[in-house]
Amino acid sequence: MKNKLFALVMATALTPLSIWANTTVVHNINGYTPTNNGDLANFQTLVFKDGRVINRGNESLVSSYPDATVIDGQGKVLLPGLIDAHGHIIGLGQNLMRLDLRDTTSIEEIGEKLKAFASQSDQDWIIGRGWNQENWPVKEFASAKDLDKYVSNKPVVLSRIDGHAVWVNTKAMELAGLKADAKSPAGGEIIRHEDGSPTGVFIDKAENLITSAIPKTSMKSLSSALDKAGEHLLSLGITSAHDAGIDKDTWLLYKDRAENHTLPIRIYAMLSAADPQLESMLKAGKVHDNQDMLSIRSVKVYADGALGSRGAALLADYADRKGHKGLMLESQEQLQEIYKLCFTHGFAAHTHAIGDRANREVLDAYEAVFKSTGGKLLRNRIEHAQIVEPSDIGRFKELKIIPSMQPVHATSDMHMAEQRLTDNQLQGAYAWQTFLAQGSKVAAGSDFPVELANPFHGLYSAITRQDHQGQPEAGWRPEELLTREQALRAFTLDAAYSAQQEFKLGSLEKGKWADFILVDTDIISAPVQDIWQTQVLQTWLGGTKRYERDAPALQ
Repeated sequence: MKNKLFALVMATALTPLSIWANTTVVHNINGYTPTNNGDLANFQTLVFKDGRVINRGNESLVSSYPDATVIDGQGKVLLPGLIDAHGHIIGLGQNLMRLDLRDTTSIEEIGEKLKAFASQSDQDWIIGRGWNQENWPVKEFASAKDLDKYVSNKPVVLSRIDGHAVWVNTKAMELAGLKADAKSPAGGEIIRHEDGSPTGVFIDKAENLITSAIPKTSMKSLSSALDKAGEHLLSLGITSAHDAGIDKDTWLLYKDRAENHTLPIRIYAMLSAADPQLESMLKAGKVHDNQDMLSIRSVKVYADGALGSRGAALLADYADRKGHKGLMLESQEQLQEIYKLCFTHGFAAHTHAIGDRANREVLDAYEAVFKSTGGKLLRNRIEHAQIVEPSDIGRFKELKIIPSMQPVHATSDMHMAEQRLTDNQLQGAYAWQTFLAQGSKVAAGSDFPVELANPFHGLYSAITRQDHQGQPEAGWRPEELLTREQALRAFTLDAAYSAQQEFKLGSLEKGKWADFILVDTDIISAPVQDIWQTQVLQTWLGGTKRYERDAPALQ
């Protein structure tokens, strides 16, 4: 009896050691998290074990975990790891290794950057991205000859900032075998000179006439791009990203890296409907790993182009190009066939739609297929949902379609959008608050590398609808502003919901992964102009620190 009693006492005495081993307590923090019950919780201490949250609360919690590793947060702000619900991970990584033309303001500036880059590159093809003719003195597309002045001995392919047009030199057209009388494909446009010859600018599906000639990217290069992108995203506080359209090679890469536990961030990947191997990937089934690092259960479908290149499909003419209504990349019948294929295999469909015509036809296609095939509960999404005819907004809720939107698009597009569209066409534009008011969940992202990946730029745009100089003073179309709490939820819990991950990611609640960041700005109470300048100090993924800014380490 004595031996049994002694054993019981000893077991009780040792219990804290076994229970709290591998437990970490981060205290002295100003923590915020949205919750599944709709609140925004404020806390001073976060406790996690084996990568998952086990508690949060005030400072008194620290004494409840006597054998835990204790970290002093030094009063810093702690937030859930941010989720970008729409980006292009490999594209971002490649951009970091290619010619970056973002913020260039003239053809001449682009030419000089191109010339300098080409002189130092050993690549057979010079690839770049980021030009935007709206930032040039003459806001018109340039030509191949404008590039030939700077580089003529190598093929040059430069993507517009939105990825919906390429501008190439003569060498690229020659190597692609492009003929002067080449016809524009359905869903694409070859911009031509007055004599009918191609200028060197190709819109949407016409891009393939050139890009199909670019040598295939090696798996090693894809893997390097993934690492580059992951490192960059972690430094910005992004712990999970939704990759909007991956090809077969990227699908293979992601699965291999997940199996070997080497993915740099959490990835929710959408298969590209444009990939010839789509059906074989669908037949292979949904992908999910036990650590929730990789999820593949949806397909990215492309309905129209972009507003900046006048490829977005509109119900009425463009205000600045009479007789032109943009481009549908797929007919409604084709959309329905794609949706049937997706739903039959249990995959959701996430459809790129920017113009009001595209959004309407996509909604029509979803509705028709739901009636014939089902699939309504798969958390289908419309990516961008930028210009929506007001009478169609309610259909998102009726059809359970999630608007996956990028707040920074509104502030980067606002001046251009007012040139492209009439005030009447803008009534349902970038309508975040209208969507939320009807009960839709808005999943927020950036569309990197179209825009910078920095989520604090997106949070600022969502809250202010202003540029970084605070203009326009009241915000552009301010009735669609989000509150700070709404914006944070859109970049965390609602983004997780749009990937069917709201019980695993998106908030710091018991049982969820301990994905969190420490930042230098209180985005809930600081002056609004400080939000876009927020700096990430640390990024933790599954209870492991994966990034730390050059600063004294927290103890």
